[in-house]
Amino acid sequence: MALCAAYAPAANAASKPAKHGHHKSKRKASWKKKGQQGINSERAMEIQQALIRENYLSGEPTGAWDARTQAALVKYQGDHGWQTKVVPDSRALIKLGLGPNYSAELLNGPPKATPAATPSTTASRGIEGTAGKQ
Repeated sequence: MALCAAYAPAANAASKPAKHGHHKSKRKASWKKKGQQGINSERAMEIQQALIRENYLSGEPTGAWDARTQAALVKYQGDHGWQTKVVPDSRALIKLGLGPNYSAELLNGPPKATPAATPSTTASRGIEGTAGKQ
């Protein structure tokens, strides 16, 4: 009879749906835009100046990210064999001279002054304290 009593709860549990620890989220994840959302007027002016220098844009830079600037950058990117869907492309900005500056001074800071050659403390004391025994 003890065998039947032990079996009864298992049969009862089998009628309920099994829980496996995987939960569906009831809450929707918020959608966030990633990356740069717009181009400020200072950056637009730099891009326009570079496009004018490369003869892809004519006139004076306005600082406005307008259709004329976008069209010039799309043409520039296409002429270099790059994608034209996302403007500006990082390769285009680098080629226009507007990308990151990887100069050693900016990465490592200003060069440090090298200290004058001084003897190490071990050399000045002598190895194993033999300097005083001479």
